[in-house]
Amino acid sequence: MSSDFSDRPRLYGRSKGRPLRAQQQGLMDEFFPKIQLQADSDFSKFDELWIEIGFGGADHLIDLARKNPKIAIIGAEPFLNGVAKAVAGAHEFGLTNLFLYHGDARDVLDQLPEKALSRIYILFPDPWPKTRHNKRRLINEVFLTDLVRVLKDQGQLFFASDIIDYVDWTLTRLKSNGHFKFDPPAPSSWRTPYKGWPGTRYEAKAFKADSPCHYLTFEKA
Repeated sequence: MSSDFSDRPRLYGRSKGRPLRAQQQGLMDEFFPKIQLQADSDFSKFDELWIEIGFGGADHLIDLARKNPKIAIIGAEPFLNGVAKAVAGAHEFGLTNLFLYHGDARDVLDQLPEKALSRIYILFPDPWPKTRHNKRRLINEVFLTDLVRVLKDQGQLFFASDIIDYVDWTLTRLKSNGHFKFDPPAPSSWRTPYKGWPGTRYEAKAFKADSPCHYLTFEKA
């Protein structure tokens, strides 16, 4: 899955951390090619197609795939160590509905057909909190145009963050986009994790830092 994206703004952030352990590298060499997203990956035997963009340590991604075996789930992550954790989880639980992409999720979106996705998850993305770095945030007008194209009507976008400025940033941009409906049943629902939420290491770090988490659900209008 590749194309020419030379005009696209670069993706910021780390792509590698500590060297992979021997067991992790072995799984990457042997198992990753079997579940790697390909241009000809076949989703026809699944009921729906979902994607998690930037799945980090893969806690939520693996739980999502385990609980929804009839759903094809794409996980896109540029950080190699996160991909290795997802590969290990997929191997441990014998997941056959998980398709992993090591790289920029925008590459995946560009090659999906219109209205291919029923759900999009963006959970605790890098907040780039310094004002001069805000332009690096994943949520921007161009990116939202990509999401609108690939998301089905009444499809859902799930966004979570513990950075209130990023929450406000996201709400403002999705509202101005005009294609997303945000209608929480009550203000307190913003602070309530999604149904079946397994918790993630990023969420745990936020709680430890006494940083309230917000869980937003948008519907494509």
